[in-house]
Amino acid sequence: MITSLALVFLLGLSLAEIFRKIKLPRIIGLLLTGIILGPYVLDWLDPSLLSISPELRQIALIIILLKAGLSLDLTDLKAVGRPAVMMAFVPASFEIFAYVLIAPALLGVNRLEGAILGSVLAAVSPAVVVPKMLQLMEDGYGTNKKIPQLILAGASADDIFVIVLFSTFIGIAQGNSASILDLLNIPISIGSGILLGVIAGFCLYFFFETAYAKENYVRNSMKVVIILGVAFLLMAIEDWAKSRLAISGLLAIISMAAVLKAKSIPFVSERLSEKFGKLWLAAEVILFVMVGTAVDINYTMKAGLPAILMIFLALIFRSFGVVLCLIGTDLTWKERLFSVIAYLPKATVQAAIGAVPLGLGLPCGQIVLSVAVLAILITAPLGALGMNISYKKLLHKSAD
Repeated sequence: MITSLALVFLLGLSLAEIFRKIKLPRIIGLLLTGIILGPYVLDWLDPSLLSISPELRQIALIIILLKAGLSLDLTDLKAVGRPAVMMAFVPASFEIFAYVLIAPALLGVNRLEGAILGSVLAAVSPAVVVPKMLQLMEDGYGTNKKIPQLILAGASADDIFVIVLFSTFIGIAQGNSASILDLLNIPISIGSGILLGVIAGFCLYFFFETAYAKENYVRNSMKVVIILGVAFLLMAIEDWAKSRLAISGLLAIISMAAVLKAKSIPFVSERLSEKFGKLWLAAEVILFVMVGTAVDINYTMKAGLPAILMIFLALIFRSFGVVLCLIGTDLTWKERLFSVIAYLPKATVQAAIGAVPLGLGLPCGQIVLSVAVLAILITAPLGALGMNISYKKLLHKSAD
């Protein structure tokens, strides 16, 4: 496994730098590294590393969400309001509808299989979107109208909505009946996740403050370790409570970090965010290279042109959903266009659940995985590159 990790980091960073030099997103180089080293091309990675790939991807996602929470201003989120709530489910709903409507004709699946396919494909990738929104917030682009905060909040909840629908559709395909309670799990998961995160955030704040009052100051480096441990615990609570109560561990993590930022001295929260940013340098490599290892080129080639056409048609539907969410806001057409672009990339959720229908033996399993892989290859670079080349032209830079 040590040799495999060396290859992941050294080749991944090398290809990422090459793509950065030619003005393309680093993520393309990282994804390409995973594809090349993965089991479907050179097969140079230790199976033991691939077996823990989901856990490694989850750890990397936790790190970037903690950094995101420590960069979020709760007053900004309050100012965003309705559009952020709508961005959490409207664009995804439009995209799922596109698959239900069009996929039967293009891909030869039935309506239910189209719904399963849509629920796999509809999630935006926080792993692609969150780092870019953090950069925009740090550089002051779009912050005058809270655009990065809007996209960050919507993208953080978007995955929950989609995954709950995916579980519901999978249950129907396996012969189970859909229940109203299944759909109620969406707001329950969001609300309970936020509540759990707020409680954890206040507990950490009081712990750090009590230690400081007793002249037992906790160093920032130690705070990072403690916060990471609590974040891992929040994800574990999501698994423990799954059969009794739907809880979003990811929303709990970002809520906990946001509370810490709101309650802590600005200097402290900035230092913590900076330290998590340094951790992200390594976590980013692991996340996207591991996503790349899930890409099966053979499946992708079999999907063909109809799958590519389906992906782009669904993105058009999704874009209409984003535009609908922004009706009534004071965003210019350029800012709305940037929001559409930022909501294009897919990677993490598709890599995580794309193979589930195939593993369950569903007839649509192979086409779902094929289209999911193809969507990663198309939309992750498209969204990342689109944001990179457009944000300076489409967003206003706030004065320092």
